[in-house]
Amino acid sequence: MKPESGQALFHVALVSCLCAATVHTGVFAGVSVQVGYEHYAEAPVASLPALLAMPFNSLVNVAYVLLGMYWLQSKASAPGGPTEARKACYLKDVFAGMALVYGPVQWLRIAMQTRPTAVLDQWLTLPIFAWPVAWCLCLDGGWKPRLLLAVEGLSLCSYSLALLHPRGFEVALGVHIAAAVGQALRTQGRHGSASSGMYLALGVLSCLGFVVLKLCDHELSQWHLFQRLTGHFWSKVCDVLQFHFAFLFLTNLNTCRRRPPAEKVR
Repeated sequence: MKPESGQALFHVALVSCLCAATVHTGVFAGVSVQVGYEHYAEAPVASLPALLAMPFNSLVNVAYVLLGMYWLQSKASAPGGPTEARKACYLKDVFAGMALVYGPVQWLRIAMQTRPTAVLDQWLTLPIFAWPVAWCLCLDGGWKPRLLLAVEGLSLCSYSLALLHPRGFEVALGVHIAAAVGQALRTQGRHGSASSGMYLALGVLSCLGFVVLKLCDHELSQWHLFQRLTGHFWSKVCDVLQFHFAFLFLTNLNTCRRRPPAEKVR
């Protein structure tokens, strides 16, 4: 494993562990979360163990791990020589590490149906949406580690909105999605190609499916198509797809971007 890949995975693991430890202190005990099988359209199967009680909603989380593994082993490229390639590799592998962590966390939430796992699932969603923003800012303005730290730190802190209002998490998530799409459009306009534009459009469509299918989980269960494979299941399929298209969009921009003349390699 390359040093930058190991560093990226260490950073993701460290922040994830700190978030888990913070959740278990009870600081987010007042956050409104949905706990219980009644919040899902997929009926639990009593004869199966808790890890597979809702088999489709559980097993779909394997896709996040497979996605993370695929992108972790993929080669990163960027104009400017080995130094720029290492930076591109770090950006890519942090995102891949997030996918590797997010799948098991969501599976635990589905299986355990406890407040801490639900809170952790919500909280870790935010920095995932913030990372494309940070990545695009690096593409626009050059390598700035402090900016990466500031974006992710602000994202993590924004979860405190969930303590202020029952819909605080939804507000924070909506702002994250808007920021990610807006920054992606801005970066596409500056550095994009037809290919990256296609990946961006597919990513936005997948994000729309992720939101709508999840919100309409119970309503969609009235339709035969969504009775076994429910809206929640398909929303996770869309989530994996938007992850994948975000990778394709950002790595494509890494490849086709031209370095600004004033940019110096540090």
